[in-house]
Amino acid sequence: MAGSSLFALIDDIATILDDVALMSKVAAKKTAGVLGDDLALNAQQVAGVRADRELPVVWAVALGSLKNKAILVPAALAISAFVPAAITPLLMIGGLYLCFEGFEKIAHSILHKEEDAKHKQELAAALSDPDADMVAIEKDKIKGAVRTDFILSAEIIVIALGTVAGEPFVKQAMVVVGIALVMTVGVYGIVAAIVKMDDAGLYLSQRANGAARALGNVLLAAAPRLMKLLSVVGTAAMFMVGGGILVHGTPGTHDIVHHATEVAAAVPALGPVLGFITPSVIDAVAGVLAGALALVVVTIGGKMLRSFKK
Repeated sequence: MAGSSLFALIDDIATILDDVALMSKVAAKKTAGVLGDDLALNAQQVAGVRADRELPVVWAVALGSLKNKAILVPAALAISAFVPAAITPLLMIGGLYLCFEGFEKIAHSILHKEEDAKHKQELAAALSDPDADMVAIEKDKIKGAVRTDFILSAEIIVIALGTVAGEPFVKQAMVVVGIALVMTVGVYGIVAAIVKMDDAGLYLSQRANGAARALGNVLLAAAPRLMKLLSVVGTAAMFMVGGGILVHGTPGTHDIVHHATEVAAAVPALGPVLGFITPSVIDAVAGVLAGALALVVVTIGGKMLRSFKK
């Protein structure tokens, strides 16, 4: 009797873990859109630090990220337990913020090119100055990166929670905690590899072995391009994920997307490809439009608030 009870308990645990693994996989796919932007932003935050201090700075930001999640995960689970109706609105707000952030990034890169170039020159001058207070510069970078991480972590956790909103509390907790830990380790492990890529390339390029030198030159050339690619992919993913959240959370849109997908799939020759990409294209377009509208509202609202204060 006791043996059968034990086997039943083990079977229940195995079933729960299997369900958690499946839900974690779905949540990971949903949050992957934020991952690209998270990587790009954190790698850019660390860029400019002296080579021997890059990994300590990444480690400090990673610890800050864990502290952020130690605050955000219990708060999200508490909302799910006591105010479950708030999950969908929070998810929609998170999706809208993703779209806003992506469009604001594009607008800033177009409208503030000179300002960004000046900031980079000032940072380069500070780093080359032997009298510069590097401790203060590092602390500022770490604080800025941790603040950025707090926002992105909140988006990741809300999206992950949204995928398991209807599940028992224990499964919700296991999935959200698992995603929080995996994303932290994954993001900052990859950030560490990215920021040291040029150092590895320089080291290999100075070796006597021809193959090592060739690999080193490839790494040196690839490092800045990888940063740019991550930024572009991350921005596109923000529109797709954020737009997808808004589209799927808006009543009546499911039928529209389904009909558009069927029409695209019926196109001769290109049907299978068009049918496959149509939902993502719709999500991305919706994300761009939502981001543009949000930026206009925030800009006008900010100007009105400043004029009111005067």
